[in-house]
Amino acid sequence: MNESDPYRRPYHPLLIVISGPSGVGKDSLLTGLQQTGYPFHFVVTANTRPRRPDEVEGQDYHFVSVSEFTAMIEKGELFEYAVVYGDYKGVPKQQVREALASGKDVIMRLDVQGAMTIRRQVPEAVLIFLMAGSEDELAARLQARHTEAPESLRIRLATAREELKCLDEFDYVVVNRDNALDETVVDVISIIRAEHRRVHPRQVSL
Repeated sequence: MNESDPYRRPYHPLLIVISGPSGVGKDSLLTGLQQTGYPFHFVVTANTRPRRPDEVEGQDYHFVSVSEFTAMIEKGELFEYAVVYGDYKGVPKQQVREALASGKDVIMRLDVQGAMTIRRQVPEAVLIFLMAGSEDELAARLQARHTEAPESLRIRLATAREELKCLDEFDYVVVNRDNALDETVVDVISIIRAEHRRVHPRQVSL
């Protein structure tokens, strides 16, 4: 391909990180993006705990042995990892490499701390901060789960205020308003389309 030919521009797949406080609707957004039919690759976390009967390998998690997981740690093949209730969970780099090599845009759903980790490791990633329309709206969503005790709700809202301080580290902010998920999905698709039309495209290297 002649890259100096303006009519034959190279295609560079994107690494897109969806992040934001608990309760803003990250999982709902990912479901909405999946339903658009766009050929995104949605990153699946590796997990060392046993697979539950209702879980699907490669869809819910990649289930690996502890030895396989520790080997990935030693080789630096994880973006991040944590121990959750005695089991390892983490995001493998190889999965992302393979998806990007196939020409697919890759979407990761991470908490704000995880998004900051990706920013340090992959500066060319596209970071999208998802937020509610207001703190009252966020509190109402958390309360609607019926899983939050008053003290837990207070902590989550305080955490959300701290996470909002990281906003300047992101490339875009999208407000996910109540009963407007379709609009949120359109906003994120528009961001991705615009990124693919940059004169100087992002080139992700892992």
